[in-house]
Amino acid sequence: MSSTTTTANTRHKRWLIFLATAFLVVGLFGGWVAIQFANGSWRLTPPSYKGMTLQSPELLPDIEMMSTTGERVSLSDYRGKVVLLFFGYTSCPDICPATLLELRTAVRELGGDSDQIQVVMVTVDPQRDDVPRLKQYVTQFDERFIGLVGTDEELIASAAQYGIFYQAHEVEGSQAGYFMDHTAAIMAFDKDGYLRLMYPFGMTGGDIAADMRYLIKE
Repeated sequence: MSSTTTTANTRHKRWLIFLATAFLVVGLFGGWVAIQFANGSWRLTPPSYKGMTLQSPELLPDIEMMSTTGERVSLSDYRGKVVLLFFGYTSCPDICPATLLELRTAVRELGGDSDQIQVVMVTVDPQRDDVPRLKQYVTQFDERFIGLVGTDEELIASAAQYGIFYQAHEVEGSQAGYFMDHTAAIMAFDKDGYLRLMYPFGMTGGDIAADMRYLIKE
């Protein structure tokens, strides 16, 4: 056998060894990556959320109040669902109905996945918003929406824990007698009850729905 043939065979063997080693490395790496995704160490990074994200998701104290379902419920009762929480009141002339309309749009855009979302409105005006009144109000936007009515003490505690501002102010000549100034943000909690996103007033239902598609898949 000539030296030229021997050299060619040697190169061929080295090439085969290189390919075999490369495939082995790629296979091992691919298997390791699959394991990381399987055990939750890694997650696919979705496109930027429309809402404001929290760098460190927070597990806030639970809220327990009388519900428009006719019984006392806690936010923790809805673990396993994504909860969209809003503080408002039924006599609100603008912000509350506008917000609930966008929430209705968001839920309906999700179609069959909407059963994994629960919209909750806590009234900041328990003196006027009893359970029947709040139920009539929230369900006119969507029958699946629920409202919570707390005592003054429960509302004060929850508002402080969740960073919600509210305050009554009288309006001369108004049949309502007074309006409530209040925080207009929507808070989004994941299925484990962690606060993940905040939506300022004016966020569209379409943008909220886009974010919910990611949260419900986690």
